[in-house]
Order: sequence, then structure tokens, then C-alpha cells
Amino acid sequence: MILMLFRSPAKLTAAVVLSTVLVGLAAGCSPQPSSSDGTLNVVVGAYPFEYAATRVAGGHATVTNLLAPGADGHDLELSPRQIAAVAEADLVVYQSGYQAAMDQAVAQEAPAHVLDTGDFLALLDASGHEHEHTDDGHDHGGYDPHVWLNPLNLMQIGEEVAKTLGQLDPANAEAYQTNAAALAKDLNALDDQFASGLANCRTDTFITNHAAFGYLADAYHLHQVGISGLSTEEEPSPARIAEVQQIAKDHKLTTLFYETAVSPKVAESIAADLGLTTDVLDPLETLSPESRGGDYLEVMAANLAALTKANGCS
Repeated sequence: MILMLFRSPAKLTAAVVLSTVLVGLAAGCSPQPSSSDGTLNVVVGAYPFEYAATRVAGGHATVTNLLAPGADGHDLELSPRQIAAVAEADLVVYQSGYQAAMDQAVAQEAPAHVLDTGDFLALLDASGHEHEHTDDGHDHGGYDPHVWLNPLNLMQIGEEVAKTLGQLDPANAEAYQTNAAALAKDLNALDDQFASGLANCRTDTFITNHAAFGYLADAYHLHQVGISGLSTEEEPSPARIAEVQQIAKDHKLTTLFYETAVSPKVAESIAADLGLTTDVLDPLETLSPESRGGDYLEVMAANLAALTKANGCS
């Protein structure tokens, strides 16, 4: 230490420079937004999470949806680059038990901040009954993952996204809250439209090729009949097809619903056998050029129009 008193000015200058560099490197180790422009990066695996996060983020964060437009949400596969995006994200918004690839990526890469929607929403099982959260909050397998088909659930997702982004980016916390409030206003209005539009119908029963609409049915007192179950890959048995045909006859249904991201062949075959029409009921896992609308609100409005027509609502 005494020898330092006799360093030459050149050596002393070098020591100061080295000290400055080390301080800079240490500062670089503190949490920073992962995007090159300094905004936060939010990564999701399905369109509804993208919609809510984008509305809440405004221009203060970049939202990346790992699910390709028009793809089946259940069949999400991630490339190495997409897995890296999960690892590097400032926030990942997803629901455990919905997409195995997202579950695996989150577990392996351990991103810094994760918002699992199943941790704060009331989940329904395949029969539409509410499931109480487990102690660890992560046992969501076997339950209906399509929580966003109740607009009030998507509103709650938006509120949680705003809260988390505000913690990560306090300077823009007020903007996130303002954007979440605007989203909530739109979703409350949509909820009112569904409640009034489906209040007085000839029948409360509808048949769809994929039992994705449990939250919608639960919210608006409808009865969903799925030709297949929660998985789009599940093939209905001949006995199940016969059961669905009988339900259609008993309730004098006029329409069988299918979705654009899944083959409509089974629904079309049953409809043809019974002389029924087919129509689209979109579970909104994805948005594509085939969607009946340009965003969540528009596609949900199209779903409401299809249901009110098929069920004879007035």
C-alpha cells in the first residue's frame, strides 16, 4: 500500500481508468431491459396474452408472440431462438398446463419475471366446474386453459400485466395503469354485450368441435357440448359422435360450430348427417387472416353474433 504513494502519474492514470472500467462492468450486471432500445421485452405464447400485454404496454414495451398466426395453440413448438427469447425476456406471460413447450422453456430457462395467469384466475376443469388453486399455484394440468374467453378474465390479466410492468419500469407505471383501465373499459363493455345478447335464447346449448368455451359458457349461463375434449388432437369415438347427434336432436339445434385453426371435418360430417349448418366459433388462441376480425374485441363480437343466431337469441 505504501508503494502506491510513489506511483508515477502515468501509472496512477491507468489505475483510474481501470477502476472506471470495473465500475462500468459492475453497473452492466444490474437488471436492464433486454431490448436494444431500452424498452422492456414481454414474451407470450398465445394471441390473447399478446393482445392484453400490447394494450397495456403501449409504446413502452415490445411484445413478442411465439405462436405463429393461424397455428393451433396447443401444438406450440419452440425453436432454439425462441427458447432464448424466453430466457432473455423481461417478462413472460403464459398459463402453465396449456402449452407444454412454454412450460418446459419457463422451467428450464427460469426467466427473471414470469406471470402465470393460472396463479390468479379461477380455473375450470373439463366439465366447467371451478377448481380451487393448489398450495403452490402451479398445478394447472387437466384444466381448461382458455381463460380469455371470459372477457373479465382478460381484464384481470391486463391488470396484472400493468402491475408487473410498473414494478419493472416505475417511470412508466402510471401509463401502464392508464392503459389497463382503457382495456378494462372495453372488456367490461364486451361483457355487457354478451350478457344482454345471450340473456333470452331459444336454447342454451351449443356444440363445438373443440371444448374450448367453458369460461364463456360459465360466464353467460350456456351449456357447451364438445365433440372432442380440451385437446384439439383428441379423436371422438363413434359412441361420442352418436351422443352428440342425440344432443343436437334433443335440443333442436340448427348449427354445429368449428374453428379455423382445427380441421372442421368431424363437425361437418355430423352436421351433414343431421341436415344442420356449420359456423365458426373462434377460441382466439391465435389471430390470422381467416379470423373474423382484426383483434380480440372484433373476433369476440363475431362469436357473439354466431351464438345469438344459432341459439335463437333475441
